[in-house]
Amino acid sequence: MLKMGLRETIGVHIEENRPIYLFTTVLFLIGIVFGAIVVNSLSLTQKHDLYMYLSLFFGQVSEGQVANSSEMFSQSFAHYAKYFGLMWILGLSIVGLPVILVLLFLKGVVVGFTVGFLVNQIGMSGFFLSFVSIMPQNFILVPAFIIVGTASVSFCLKMIRQQFMKKSSQPIFPQFIKYSLLILCVGAALAFASAFEAYVSPTLMKFVIDNTM
Repeated sequence: MLKMGLRETIGVHIEENRPIYLFTTVLFLIGIVFGAIVVNSLSLTQKHDLYMYLSLFFGQVSEGQVANSSEMFSQSFAHYAKYFGLMWILGLSIVGLPVILVLLFLKGVVVGFTVGFLVNQIGMSGFFLSFVSIMPQNFILVPAFIIVGTASVSFCLKMIRQQFMKKSSQPIFPQFIKYSLLILCVGAALAFASAFEAYVSPTLMKFVIDNTM
């Protein structure tokens, strides 16, 4: 019964917010495309400086000179948790709606730029590096960001209707509890993404660097 209740709750949430999910997903994809395009707009000097920085980093990874895994996990988890927390806070503010959309777009830009730059500069080796160091955790993070972004936008819109349009007869506090619980549940996925990034990605990156570069 609990399982059916959870499944039904998720189904209702997705159905109620289908247009917002579609919009946030498209916005995120546009950010990825924009990030990849930005790579081609960089000057040769900028590309060279970034590549030299990456080469230094790859050298450290190859020699095993990377930060302690537990420290990397803490930093990674804290970074993503702050991002989620900021979106949650913005969802409680009527004026936070455009900022949530900007954050989603920028997340897409970062992913697109990083993958695009690696492939542009290192070719297939860059693709393999992206595949082992960026894509795995983003299989968790990207849906998580879209869910949190959608939930934040949805709650923002509910507050706008409640405050200005007077079209919602439902009390806002139970909706706030549901919104906060959803953010916490999705936030639990950050631990898996951060753990992979800290404990698995460095080893995979070292393997790719040693064998393809």
